[in-house]
Amino acid sequence: MDKTNEENLGNGIAASVNGNTLTLTVKLDRPGVVSASGKTMVNASTRGAVTIPGTNGLTVNLNVYTKK
Repeated sequence: MDKTNEENLGNGIAASVNGNTLTLTVKLDRPGVVSASGKTMVNASTRGAVTIPGTNGLTVNLNVYTKK
């Protein structure tokens, strides 16, 4: 895996790959939105599994939330 630029993976989430290291950057100052279940406030999300750019099909699924 070669070094790639930071790429958007979802709402408030960016990723970069440097060699064999994945770095995720999450914006924590975003206002939360009510989740589909109504139990949490979602601040950042990939909205399901997404392929990590610069890899051979590796995926990540990330949600950053607080309880309501």
